[in-house]
Amino acid sequence: MSQEIEIEYKNLLTKEEFDQLLTYFELDNTSAILQENHYFETDNFSLKEKGAALRIREKNNLWQLTLKQPHQEGILETHDTLTEAEAKSWINGSILPKPHVAKQLNEMKVDFATLKYGGSLRTYRIELPYKQTTIVLDRSEYNGKTDYELELEAPTKKHGEHVFGELLTALSITKKTTPNKIARFYESLDI
Repeated sequence: MSQEIEIEYKNLLTKEEFDQLLTYFELDNTSAILQENHYFETDNFSLKEKGAALRIREKNNLWQLTLKQPHQEGILETHDTLTEAEAKSWINGSILPKPHVAKQLNEMKVDFATLKYGGSLRTYRIELPYKQTTIVLDRSEYNGKTDYELELEAPTKKHGEHVFGELLTALSITKKTTPNKIARFYESLDI
């Protein structure tokens, strides 16, 4: 099955903190890669209720369906590859099950027929290796909003916590409660 455990640490940033990180890592916005997330949920938010999220990510003309679920070590991600036609079918309301994600949704007792397209979020992402982790700097645009985020992906929780804390302290960036992108997206809707 196409699955992986993701161990990541996140922190929302001000524009100034985002620019400070670009300077610290000697980066500029020209290296950012555009990716677009298309989100799906049920009318009664049954995925959110289970701590899960479902998206299609479009990046470099490739489309990937991903279900994210809580896991004791981090986040369990289950993936299925989509063609562009399949992705557009999902976005236009004709949602056809894909094997890996369907299996997980069935185990969660979430019916494919109840899924609805919620909208999209565009992210301009910069990634770089840093102390055996991956630093991710995101500028995201959705529903008339722009936000900035630091993510750190790590091989273990212990190493990730250490490097993340060290980086925030070195740059005097305050640790903030940071909901994931799908939560921020749905919170920005008037529903």
